Amino acid sequence: MSGVDASSRPTTGPVRVLLADDQVLLRGSLRVLLDAEPGLMVTGEAATGAEAVRLARQDPPDVVLMDIRMPDMDGIEATREICGSPETAEVRVLVLTMFDLDDYVYAALRAGASGFLLKDTPPGELLAGLRIIAAGQALLAPAVTRRLIAEFARRPEPSQPLARTLNGVTEREQEVLMLIARGLTNTEIAERLHLGMATVKTHVSHLLTKLGARDRAQLVIVAYETGLVEAARTEPRADTPPYRRR
Repeated sequence: MSGVDASSRPTTGPVRVLLADDQVLLRGSLRVLLDAEPGLMVTGEAATGAEAVRLARQDPPDVVLMDIRMPDMDGIEATREICGSPETAEVRVLVLTMFDLDDYVYAALRAGASGFLLKDTPPGELLAGLRIIAAGQALLAPAVTRRLIAEFARRPEPSQPLARTLNGVTEREQEVLMLIARGLTNTEIAERLHLGMATVKTHVSHLLTKLGARDRAQLVIVAYETGLVEAARTEPRADTPPYRRR
């Protein structure tokens, strides 16, 4: 799992989780697992995406554990509704899917999901993942980030101009953003650019604010959709930053 540079959200009390999956047996198993874990509690269960949106608005959880393929409204649209609504803007979505970074997961990340796990993830990793997401962090391993970039690379260029740009982002911040998009951790970025960890965290915090990104997963998407990754295909040397500073 990659390090995260946004400040962790303060939490009081248990992490509240809404389960969204159309499989009754799986929801029941997840409820038993989460309710038995100190510091976690299930606030409700949804069998459809529309129900997940309704329950999230009715009693906002910290995290929605979201399946992709559900009837009525799929998990992608439900994620978009939850992450895009002022009522549930603070709710985080963790996608739990059978599919290993396919188009569904790509779309879910674009819709605002903070990360994803596979349904064969060991219970301990799932529990840890929920806490990571609840703290305002992104659950996106460097290897997964690189595969996400490969998914972007095979897609055609958009026919319409992109609304999001890198206006206001400094050259140093662009360097950091490019390395995030390549899947480097905070430690690796600090080593690559010869920076302290506190400085790297500050840069990423500024990037999150300037680009309106929820977390590290969203920064990867912004970096690719604005052409930053495409503009720097070659891997920079450890002693040479990818952009010349003035």
